[in-house]
Amino acid sequence: MDKFFHKAEPILMDEELLRTVVVEQSTRDQLGRVSKVDDMTFDEVLQLKLSYRNLLNIDNLWEFTSLTKIELNNNCIKKIEGLDHLVHLQWLNLSFNSIEKIEGLNSLRKLEFLNLTANKIKVIENMDSLEKLSLLSIAFNCIDKFEIVLYLRKLKKLKTLNINGNPFPTTENYKLYIAAHFPNLMYLDYRTLTDKTKNEAFLKYQVAIEKLKSKEELEEAEHRQEADLQLHRDAFVEYLNGSYLYKDMLKDDQEADKIYALPGVAALHDTYPFLLHVFFGSILCLLLVNFHFLHPTFTFESKIVDFCNQMFHLGLAEHRKRERELNLFLRGQTEAEKHYQEKASEMLAEFEHRHQEMLVELQQTDDAATLKTKFDQYNEEIDALQKQLMALEFQMVTQLEEIIEKFDINMSEMVSHFRDMMQSIFAQCRDLEDNYYKQVVVVAVAAVEAASSDGLDDVLDDMRESLLDKEVLTDALANSHDNHLFKINDRETELVNRLNAWRASLMKKIQDDIQKWDSIRISDIERYVDYLKKQLEAVL
Repeated sequence: MDKFFHKAEPILMDEELLRTVVVEQSTRDQLGRVSKVDDMTFDEVLQLKLSYRNLLNIDNLWEFTSLTKIELNNNCIKKIEGLDHLVHLQWLNLSFNSIEKIEGLNSLRKLEFLNLTANKIKVIENMDSLEKLSLLSIAFNCIDKFEIVLYLRKLKKLKTLNINGNPFPTTENYKLYIAAHFPNLMYLDYRTLTDKTKNEAFLKYQVAIEKLKSKEELEEAEHRQEADLQLHRDAFVEYLNGSYLYKDMLKDDQEADKIYALPGVAALHDTYPFLLHVFFGSILCLLLVNFHFLHPTFTFESKIVDFCNQMFHLGLAEHRKRERELNLFLRGQTEAEKHYQEKASEMLAEFEHRHQEMLVELQQTDDAATLKTKFDQYNEEIDALQKQLMALEFQMVTQLEEIIEKFDINMSEMVSHFRDMMQSIFAQCRDLEDNYYKQVVVVAVAAVEAASSDGLDDVLDDMRESLLDKEVLTDALANSHDNHLFKINDRETELVNRLNAWRASLMKKIQDDIQKWDSIRISDIERYVDYLKKQLEAVL
């Protein structure tokens, strides 16, 4: 594989290099006709060719938002990165590099062509979002198992696949294997897959394919379940859709377990309400019914579940509102940045024209004194440009900060509203538990007193000490009650803390991103000014 990789000293992909490449490509466009470059900005570039440049990395492409094709083949790139803003990209060539891992492609949802030939890739992964990919070349890599290629079955629009040159086992005809497992594939290794080959492949792998389909359907169902759970987590209401909280209230309740473990309880477990079993044991439940203190059907669980479902649906609705607010903010932020970038581009294009005139004038000036005067004048004009660009940057940051402040206010109000409503429902859960506990204590004490006075000693021989001791019973009920309240409070605290932490983390990330890009743009301005001044100095 070493024959595919370059030994020359690698270089970094910086803005100066990109600007040079854009100028070179623009002047060569249209069958050699010279294009107008002065007014061109990075966000107008549709194609970018960066082949054979010994590039070590992928960087500084964030302004190339209109790019549809980029060629990065025959470089020294080790990591796929810096492509997040290229949302319109359709063609990506990363062949003949040193890439070991497929990553950094999540934003490229419009990608149709991907060439990863002659790299060092062992696993095919992280391509779930490439739903439009129709051609993939991953030949001459380090893929040594047929099963690894099966990951690509989820890419339903894949029509052309090139995988030759990988160290597959030689014991099996990989052409038939691929044809069987990819029925929609039309070309393999740039050769047509004939109907004859597909039929032969189907017959050979029919049983294996059926098993694989069943496995994939199960995995897809699990994936949907995981996605649903992640959505619930993002809305802070995971496991509030149903009886999870109710069951958690009863889980690890040691005092209740002691009561439930009394002799004879397990035999009647399915006859009476489970919650009453936990509190009193089955024999006491029987007493409560016989003495008409309690009907066997009780709705405490259903009411807790009802409250949880209210919180669950409320959480999802509020999550959608926050997502809409965040998307509106991001759209406004993007529009503001685009507006100022366009103004800066216009300013730079106009000055670039003036700068070329400066250079020509300096080159044509023979008198030393005049040359010095013009040089100083042009330096002052460059300094003035820097001040204008910095002022424009300050205006943009100020506007972005105003947008962020408004967004922070709106998001804080939404979070507070959601938190207050959830706490209100949790309070209702506690009230329900309190009322139920008080009623249970009254009924239990009355039942014990009735059982004692009515001479049921023959039924209660082995339970007399624990069951008919009101102090022991009420202590156990109080401990269970405290445990239930603890579980309710704990779930509420967890929700509130995570919600507040999410808002704080979101605002911090937004502020950090603004500062980061402000720093980058200021650095770009300074580098551009240095570049202009060096051009002037080179004329002297």
